[in-house]
Amino acid sequence: MNLDQLPALNATLNALSTVLLVVGYRLIRQRRVQQHRMVMITAFVVSVVFLGCYLLHKWHLYTTTGSYNTVFPGEGIWRAVYLTILITHVALAATVPVLAIITIRRGLAMSVETHRRIAKITLPIWLYVSVTGVIVYFMLYQWFRPVS
Repeated sequence: MNLDQLPALNATLNALSTVLLVVGYRLIRQRRVQQHRMVMITAFVVSVVFLGCYLLHKWHLYTTTGSYNTVFPGEGIWRAVYLTILITHVALAATVPVLAIITIRRGLAMSVETHRRIAKITLPIWLYVSVTGVIVYFMLYQWFRPVS
Protein backbone atom coordinates (compact mmCIF):
# COMPACT_ATOMS: atom_id res chain seq x y z
CA MET A 1 0.00 0.00 0.00
CA ASN A 2 1.15 3.49 -0.85
CA LEU A 3 1.22 5.50 2.39
CA ASP A 4 -0.32 8.46 0.52
CA GLN A 5 -3.52 6.36 0.39
CA LEU A 6 -3.85 6.29 4.18
CA PRO A 7 -6.37 9.17 4.34
CA ALA A 8 -8.74 7.24 2.05
CA LEU A 9 -8.24 4.08 4.11
CA ASN A 10 -8.92 6.04 7.29
CA ALA A 11 -12.15 7.45 5.84
CA THR A 12 -13.18 3.95 4.82
CA LEU A 13 -12.49 2.63 8.32
CA ASN A 14 -14.53 5.51 9.80
CA ALA A 15 -17.40 4.73 7.43
CA LEU A 16 -17.23 1.04 8.31
CA SER A 17 -17.26 1.92 12.00
CA THR A 18 -20.38 4.04 11.42
CA VAL A 19 -22.18 1.16 9.71
CA LEU A 20 -21.17 -1.28 12.45
CA LEU A 21 -22.37 1.08 15.18
CA VAL A 22 -25.77 1.48 13.51
CA VAL A 23 -26.07 -2.29 12.96
CA GLY A 24 -25.06 -2.92 16.58
CA TYR A 25 -27.67 -0.48 17.81
CA ARG A 26 -30.37 -2.11 15.69
CA LEU A 27 -29.36 -5.56 16.93
CA ILE A 28 -29.68 -4.60 20.58
CA ARG A 29 -33.05 -2.97 19.89
CA GLN A 30 -34.09 -6.40 18.55
CA ARG A 31 -32.67 -8.00 21.74
CA ARG A 32 -30.08 -9.96 19.76
CA VAL A 33 -27.44 -9.61 22.46
CA GLN A 34 -24.81 -12.04 21.10
CA GLN A 35 -24.88 -10.51 17.62
CA HIS A 36 -24.83 -7.01 19.16
CA ARG A 37 -21.79 -7.94 21.22
CA MET A 38 -19.86 -9.26 18.20
CA VAL A 39 -20.72 -6.26 16.02
CA MET A 40 -19.76 -3.76 18.70
CA ILE A 41 -16.46 -5.53 19.38
CA THR A 42 -15.83 -5.46 15.64
CA ALA A 43 -16.59 -1.71 15.59
CA PHE A 44 -14.05 -1.24 18.37
CA VAL A 45 -11.41 -3.29 16.52
CA VAL A 46 -12.04 -1.27 13.33
CA SER A 47 -11.60 1.92 15.35
CA VAL A 48 -8.33 0.64 16.84
CA VAL A 49 -7.07 -0.21 13.33
CA PHE A 50 -8.14 3.30 12.26
CA LEU A 51 -6.14 4.82 15.11
CA GLY A 52 -3.04 2.88 14.09
CA CYS A 53 -3.43 3.94 10.45
CA TYR A 54 -4.12 7.54 11.50
CA LEU A 55 -0.94 7.68 13.56
CA LEU A 56 1.02 6.08 10.71
CA HIS A 57 -0.40 8.73 8.36
CA LYS A 58 0.66 11.53 10.74
CA TRP A 59 4.18 10.05 10.96
CA HIS A 60 4.38 9.67 7.16
CA LEU A 61 3.11 13.21 6.63
CA TYR A 62 5.68 14.61 9.04
CA THR A 63 8.57 12.66 7.51
CA THR A 64 7.64 13.75 3.98
CA THR A 65 6.48 17.35 4.57
CA GLY A 66 7.77 18.40 7.98
CA SER A 67 4.21 18.96 9.19
CA TYR A 68 1.77 16.65 10.94
CA ASN A 69 -1.21 18.30 9.29
CA THR A 70 -2.61 18.92 5.84
CA VAL A 71 -3.67 22.52 5.29
CA PHE A 72 -7.32 23.00 4.33
CA PRO A 73 -7.34 24.78 0.96
CA GLY A 74 -10.90 26.14 1.19
CA GLU A 75 -11.68 29.75 1.99
CA GLY A 76 -14.40 31.92 3.47
CA ILE A 77 -17.42 30.23 5.00
CA TRP A 78 -16.13 26.79 3.97
CA ARG A 79 -13.01 27.29 6.07
CA ALA A 80 -15.17 28.17 9.08
CA VAL A 81 -17.39 25.13 8.47
CA TYR A 82 -14.34 22.87 8.10
CA LEU A 83 -12.67 24.20 11.26
CA THR A 84 -15.89 23.84 13.27
CA ILE A 85 -16.28 20.24 12.17
CA LEU A 86 -12.59 19.51 12.71
CA ILE A 87 -12.40 21.04 16.20
CA THR A 88 -15.51 19.23 17.44
CA HIS A 89 -14.35 16.01 15.76
CA VAL A 90 -10.90 16.11 17.39
CA ALA A 91 -12.21 17.10 20.82
CA LEU A 92 -14.79 14.32 20.87
CA ALA A 93 -12.44 11.77 19.25
CA ALA A 94 -10.22 12.04 22.31
CA THR A 95 -13.11 10.76 24.47
CA VAL A 96 -14.14 7.81 22.29
CA PRO A 97 -11.46 5.28 23.31
CA VAL A 98 -12.14 5.81 27.02
CA LEU A 99 -15.92 5.77 26.61
CA ALA A 100 -15.82 2.76 24.29
CA ILE A 101 -13.62 0.73 26.66
CA ILE A 102 -15.84 1.53 29.65
CA THR A 103 -18.99 0.72 27.67
CA ILE A 104 -17.62 -2.55 26.28
CA ARG A 105 -16.32 -3.69 29.67
CA ARG A 106 -19.69 -3.09 31.28
CA GLY A 107 -21.44 -4.90 28.44
CA LEU A 108 -19.10 -7.90 28.60
CA ALA A 109 -19.62 -8.07 32.37
CA MET A 110 -23.38 -8.04 31.69
CA SER A 111 -23.80 -4.98 33.93
CA VAL A 112 -26.79 -4.16 31.79
CA GLU A 113 -28.06 -1.00 33.49
CA THR A 114 -24.66 0.66 33.82
CA HIS A 115 -23.83 -0.44 30.26
CA ARG A 116 -27.03 1.17 28.96
CA ARG A 117 -26.39 4.41 30.82
CA ILE A 118 -22.88 4.87 29.41
CA ALA A 119 -23.86 3.53 25.96
CA LYS A 120 -26.44 6.34 25.67
CA ILE A 121 -23.51 8.76 25.91
CA THR A 122 -20.93 6.72 24.00
CA LEU A 123 -22.98 5.86 20.91
CA PRO A 124 -23.87 9.38 19.74
CA ILE A 125 -20.33 10.64 20.36
CA TRP A 126 -18.74 7.66 18.60
CA LEU A 127 -21.16 8.04 15.68
CA TYR A 128 -20.47 11.77 15.42
CA VAL A 129 -16.72 11.18 15.39
CA SER A 130 -17.00 8.43 12.77
CA VAL A 131 -19.26 10.45 10.47
CA THR A 132 -17.32 13.70 10.82
CA GLY A 133 -14.09 11.79 10.16
CA VAL A 134 -15.46 10.92 6.73
CA ILE A 135 -16.64 14.50 6.17
CA VAL A 136 -13.21 15.89 7.12
CA TYR A 137 -11.59 13.50 4.64
CA PHE A 138 -13.89 14.63 1.82
CA MET A 139 -13.45 18.30 2.64
CA LEU A 140 -9.67 18.00 2.87
CA TYR A 141 -8.89 15.57 0.05
CA GLN A 142 -11.81 15.54 -2.38
CA TRP A 143 -14.05 18.59 -2.40
CA PHE A 144 -11.49 21.36 -1.83
CA ARG A 145 -8.34 20.08 -3.44
CA PRO A 146 -5.68 22.75 -3.91
CA VAL A 147 -5.37 24.01 -7.48
CA SER A 148 -2.08 22.87 -8.99
